[in-house]
Amino acid sequence: MKTRTALAALLGACALSALPAFGDTYPDHALKLVVPFPAGGPTDIVARPYAQQLTALLKEAVVVDNRGGAGGSIGADVVAKSAPDGYTLLMGTVGTNAINGALYKHLAYDPVADFTPIALIASSPVALVVNAQSDIKSVADFIAKAKANPGKIPFGSAGNGTPGHLTGEMFSAAAGVKLQHIPYKGSAPAITDLLGNQIPVMFDPLQSVIPHVRSGKLRALAVSGTSRSSVLPDVPTFAEAGLQGLESRAWWAVFAPANLPPDVTAKLRAASAQVVRTPAFRDPLVAIGVQPNTEVADLAEFQKGEVVRWQKAVRDSGAVNE
Repeated sequence: MKTRTALAALLGACALSALPAFGDTYPDHALKLVVPFPAGGPTDIVARPYAQQLTALLKEAVVVDNRGGAGGSIGADVVAKSAPDGYTLLMGTVGTNAINGALYKHLAYDPVADFTPIALIASSPVALVVNAQSDIKSVADFIAKAKANPGKIPFGSAGNGTPGHLTGEMFSAAAGVKLQHIPYKGSAPAITDLLGNQIPVMFDPLQSVIPHVRSGKLRALAVSGTSRSSVLPDVPTFAEAGLQGLESRAWWAVFAPANLPPDVTAKLRAASAQVVRTPAFRDPLVAIGVQPNTEVADLAEFQKGEVVRWQKAVRDSGAVNE
């Protein structure tokens, strides 16, 4: 009996070892890419070409699923609680996976522990813009006006805790001024009010405002980042405008649920590295000021640094949601 049992165990082990690894057969059906913001927004703009190119590489459809709400938290939570099989992915953002952990007192997911980091996909500077008819012609003009009217100059953003809002708070600290934050439910309504002179200035990722800058309806005063944007070469960085240390960028990265099998993780990372180098992904984004991430970067380490950076920004701003 013992001999038969041992033989059965040995045969079973051999059979298992002969089976292909999960990653060898993955994927064998469609994938879902959850975009935690509405269609047409900044995250959707990055996610759709990524999904198209990933579909071509994996030979299985990658379907975009927009799940907006609560600063991206609803969609992120959907992925966090999904099976770790590689078929549900998140187009995460600086908000969902760096800012929200400090912004929300009761967040349904852990922005780090509940995910497997796959790849940093792209980033974009945050721009300070005014209506083209404004008498604010430069960062110096804006600072002078804010100092002359402490706490009375409003600035718009896409919402509490967004990169635009927190960059505005960083700007206030660096410039030694006090501004009044006006949060909107997304970039589009804030831009509408800026175009209509309902608010005097706005901070927002560059791709949201670049069409209006190009049309001459808005004027960009400065951009965040260590160098000027290739699409606005005449617009200074905040550092060039005299505000040293003001560094912030919006970014997008792909995450899977925690405990994703290593072979599937490796396949998705390799495929993502190929995607960001394809002209079909790169060219449309570069044209609107988004920089595809073609460097080999450890997303986990990058995320750790970003969590620390934005936690401080949230604390300094006092922007905490329930």
